[in-house]
Amino acid sequence: MAQDHRVTRYARSVADGDVPAGRLQRLACDRHLNDLQHARERGLRFDVELADRAIRFFGFLRHSKGEWAGQSFDLAEWQAFIVGSLFGWLREDGLRRFRTAYVEVPRKNGKSTLLSGIGLYLLIADDEPGAEIYTAATKRDQARITHGEAARMVKASPFLRNRIGAFRDNLHVEATHSKFEPLGADSDTMDGLNIHGAIIDELHAHKTSGVVDVLDTATGARRQPLIVEITTAGWDRQSICWQHHEYTRQIVEGLIEDDSWFGFIAAADADDDWTDERTWQKANPNYSVSVKPDDLRRKALKAQQMPAAQNSFKRLHLNIWTEQADRWMTIEAWDKCAGALDPDMLIGRECYAGLDLASTTDIAALVLVFPSDDDPTIYDVLCYFWVPAETVLQRTRSGSVPYATWVDQGLIFATEGNVIDYRAIMATLDELAQLYDIREVAYDRWGATELIQTLQDEGLEVVPFGQGFVSMSPPTKSLMTMVLSERIRHSNNPVLRWMAGNMVVREDPAGNLKPDKSKSTEKIDGMVALIMGLDRAERHENGSSVYEERDLLVI
Repeated sequence: MAQDHRVTRYARSVADGDVPAGRLQRLACDRHLNDLQHARERGLRFDVELADRAIRFFGFLRHSKGEWAGQSFDLAEWQAFIVGSLFGWLREDGLRRFRTAYVEVPRKNGKSTLLSGIGLYLLIADDEPGAEIYTAATKRDQARITHGEAARMVKASPFLRNRIGAFRDNLHVEATHSKFEPLGADSDTMDGLNIHGAIIDELHAHKTSGVVDVLDTATGARRQPLIVEITTAGWDRQSICWQHHEYTRQIVEGLIEDDSWFGFIAAADADDDWTDERTWQKANPNYSVSVKPDDLRRKALKAQQMPAAQNSFKRLHLNIWTEQADRWMTIEAWDKCAGALDPDMLIGRECYAGLDLASTTDIAALVLVFPSDDDPTIYDVLCYFWVPAETVLQRTRSGSVPYATWVDQGLIFATEGNVIDYRAIMATLDELAQLYDIREVAYDRWGATELIQTLQDEGLEVVPFGQGFVSMSPPTKSLMTMVLSERIRHSNNPVLRWMAGNMVVREDPAGNLKPDKSKSTEKIDGMVALIMGLDRAERHENGSSVYEERDLLVI
């Protein structure tokens, strides 16, 4: 009976609170329980025998590494829930219900091993003639990692070894003309696929949706194809992984109905104490099995002592999405500083500008920083951005950043041609100088010499600003302090918000910080310009000793 089945027992134990679990994991289990009651109305049913058949298959597999090397693969209850759900739920026509599975769990919870077993089941036990199974990644070498585990499982299992042939990267079943191979976007094998099963490990590493799109379109000729994505949380909110995370969340929350999509997300909740071991257990379904408490204690202690390591701990071990690879600030803190601004109310006010020209083919940024009339420790911010017009469409197509929309909304200026026309920047600065009292313009000393000379000729005070630790560290730290104390008002400019979320900082041995464009997920030119403008504003408003007073300057 489905009500007494192993999959259902696990779902009920999570739903009842007997198994520690986060909110999204509980909702995934609630979905199974609700479907047992109501899914027949939608032409769906849970087949106990097929679920058991898939679960029993894992008993023929052998671990190949670590403390369990040589032992049979006994599925943990949460793993049996996933496997049993994928292969037990059927449509009215008897074919498999789920066509895509998104599974998100922290590191060391046995993701790759589980994926390898699912791939082998699809290869040999899914009754599909000429099955094509692929482990897929952005690089073929990366795809070989999961595929290699499958190959070792075949080698270690007499049952599989007698039925599955192996040659280099190819596993095959001659009797059914089926194959299991690694597949990378960097190979020449992405065309002409006829996919029965696709396995994607660490989806968060995919910068674009290219691989996923190819796999999805290559399943059309199959009766019941299955794409399985297993990943740890990422940090890029523009990525295909985040899109699938959000889609999964909306499905288990009941906001979207998609009976073909399976979702399982094990993670700590937003209000959990990340230092509490009960939180670690809640986020890691394999806690005390493959996830060792002593290892987490060591890493958590390091993260408490070194704040820069906190994001890595939260993302990799608690499955919490962060904003960037190396944290500078949280986007939640940034959003608290939105503060609506009326540019007309700033007319005549003194301000200090930061100008980051970047390259002629990239984004140029100008940020005006206004000390508040009411409180000189509060600063208002206005932003201006430029890109070459001929690059807007390409930028929009190549990623998920809405450059074209921002241009249409007037948030970014597109200058004619394929390089930024600095005359447009000069014209805007002329207009702004008629409205606001621009005291100084700080610029990267490696910027456009001709433009800087023109600014000087127009009577603007220009100040070269180095991009190293000595110049950048004090205002970078000061900006962080201001954001946390809500003393910056940026009116929630979406371009600057995007750049704030992208920003990564580099730290030197002395603890100095500076923005790191090379490691940031995307463009941060506006943040660099803001930091330069803030530096000049603070120095003039508070005196050159302001950083020493705040203990921000490291000599």
